Amino acid sequence: MISTRGRYAIRVMIDLAQNNAGSCIPLKDIAERQQISKKYLEIIVKDMVAGGLLKGVSGKGGGYRLSRRPEEYSIGEILELMEGPLSSVACLAEHQNTCPRKAVCQTLPMWTEFDQMVHDFFFGKKLSDLL
Repeated sequence: MISTRGRYAIRVMIDLAQNNAGSCIPLKDIAERQQISKKYLEIIVKDMVAGGLLKGVSGKGGGYRLSRRPEEYSIGEILELMEGPLSSVACLAEHQNTCPRKAVCQTLPMWTEFDQMVHDFFFGKKLSDLL
């Protein structure tokens, strides 16, 4: 399940893309337009800046802006930064499946296929597709 953190991050990205006038956008403006607590957004955008999705500028004229063009972001990269791996089951959450039942698990192929569909969907969808 995608948390509010992941959903709000996508909304912030859309807001920044739609309101891009070449300058940074204050977080309070985003919070007002998106009807999200500014305090909560501060936590989210901090991680987005650290993850390279956004650039932040302090002081007068400061705020946030996208670090790339909207068509260069996949929704999958935004969600994975905010949510961690988008795995449906714990045994696939890590890059190396270390489950002791891996060789005999009859459900593993199903979960693997499902995770691949989710991955392909979110990584195939660009931020620009949502504008």
